[in-house]
Amino acid sequence: MSKRTAAVGSRCLPVKKDQNFAYNIYLEDSFGQLPERIKELEPENRKICIVTDSNVELLYAKEVQGLLAPCCREISIFVIQAGEEHKNLNEIQKLYEHLILQKLDRQDLLIALGGGVIGDMTGFAAATFLRGIRFVQIPTTLLSQVDSSIGGKTGVDFDNYKNMVGAFHQPSLVYMNINALMTLSEEQFACGMGEILKHGLIRDSSYYEWVIDHMSEIQDREIDTLFRMVEGSCKIKRQVVENDPTEKGERALLNFGHTIGHAIEKMKNFELLHGQCVALGTVAAAYISWKRGNLAEEEFYEIRDMNVGFDLPISFDSLRSEDIVEATKHDKKMESGKIKFVLLKGIGKAYVDTTVTEEEMLAAVNAMNADLWS
Repeated sequence: MSKRTAAVGSRCLPVKKDQNFAYNIYLEDSFGQLPERIKELEPENRKICIVTDSNVELLYAKEVQGLLAPCCREISIFVIQAGEEHKNLNEIQKLYEHLILQKLDRQDLLIALGGGVIGDMTGFAAATFLRGIRFVQIPTTLLSQVDSSIGGKTGVDFDNYKNMVGAFHQPSLVYMNINALMTLSEEQFACGMGEILKHGLIRDSSYYEWVIDHMSEIQDREIDTLFRMVEGSCKIKRQVVENDPTEKGERALLNFGHTIGHAIEKMKNFELLHGQCVALGTVAAAYISWKRGNLAEEEFYEIRDMNVGFDLPISFDSLRSEDIVEATKHDKKMESGKIKFVLLKGIGKAYVDTTVTEEEMLAAVNAMNADLWS
């Protein structure tokens, strides 16, 4: 794999809805501009706590701490063991204790340094500690850069129910170092591609086609292409969030692929990564859209086969299809006993539908169930 670095400059994507939240999303090629960006939040007399996981700690924690230390009164690091299984209230309780012992107050600042798990957990802690303090997202995975770091959704898992406990709490700033993507494993990088393809499918057919046309450069992680790809995906997510910050309507489109994806994730006991499960859910939703006559057959197969092109799954095994459909009934996006399912009217045209039947879901899941192919 060719992984070349280059100076790609700096981009700022402001997110502005109303007086309730307004923040900047910065795309940079290093952490070098972080002190300057943080100064927007006037941290000089404030305490900062960097929250990270055991993997990211080894890569970036000391560097970020060193850059931010001159900007604030005091800085500490709190490390959570890496892995979805640690995304729970027990770990949040430990974080609360650290913040209390460090004597952080409402004017102080949390930094979420890591992937989606760390971003969600730090945001939830920020939303609830002292009834709400500020936090900054510094996402280091592709999935978190293009999805979870933007929009203010925070939360933790409860038992096997994903993100069942949470709050809307917007970050004060988002800072992305695109070169951090060079350290990701092939599997982690692919997971982010699932969300990128999703953004194109629900809102922007030209962006979707651009991603497909640049598959080789993306897979080679050419920095200029990654910069443009992340920026394009963030613009889509930003626009949807601005229009509907608390998911009263349009923002539900971002759940494309998540209903069945979350069910598979749960039934697999989180052995598959979130992005992989969303990719499977995307195939299922496209299958239902095709069978309803909303997509041409070739469009469905293109959507499915693009998963293969970007190293994402199109099938699963060792699960009963009926159990997956049953698990969708526990989805937190249920409304009045009906599933808010996101389907496609065409590439780039998503809509929410509450009439998807269990039979339709079962047919879609069966089409991906490798155990039924023999």
